Amino acid sequence: MDLAGKLLIAMPSIGDPQFSGSVIYVCTHSSEGTMGLIINKVMPNLKFLDVLKQIKMTSSNACGDLPVHFGGPVEHGRGFVLHSSDYASETGTLEVDGHTSMTATTDVLRDLASGGGPSMSLLALGYAGWGPGQLEAEIAHNGWLTCDPKDDILFGRAHELKWTA
Repeated sequence: MDLAGKLLIAMPSIGDPQFSGSVIYVCTHSSEGTMGLIINKVMPNLKFLDVLKQIKMTSSNACGDLPVHFGGPVEHGRGFVLHSSDYASETGTLEVDGHTSMTATTDVLRDLASGGGPSMSLLALGYAGWGPGQLEAEIAHNGWLTCDPKDDILFGRAHELKWTA
């Protein structure tokens, strides 16, 4: 079972409050483990412009009010941009499924700030990670549902509705 490119929807009985009500896009899944980004939890007091200021980057377009997502409980200081595959960074983009990619380098932030970059994107700080076999066991114990993503759920702005959608 390859879960890369799938959505994980937390069941009400998930048990871990960090994942309660979460929708996670799986970026990588292999025998070595799984990595994904929570796509429906926004950090209420943090915007894209705040992130740019922290890394001493300026914005020449109106993207400063873009939300920043809580990507998961691992490495909160590390940023990831989940995006449409019409963009690839020169320094490293992971193509997940031919439609969606992920870039974790500052050049995607610079491109977004200057009005370029991918046509659809989501910025997240931190990520969700599982060791080998851990996610499969959680799925077997009915902790997660899986489904294919749709752009309006993956990149849409109605974050509070993504779990029910």
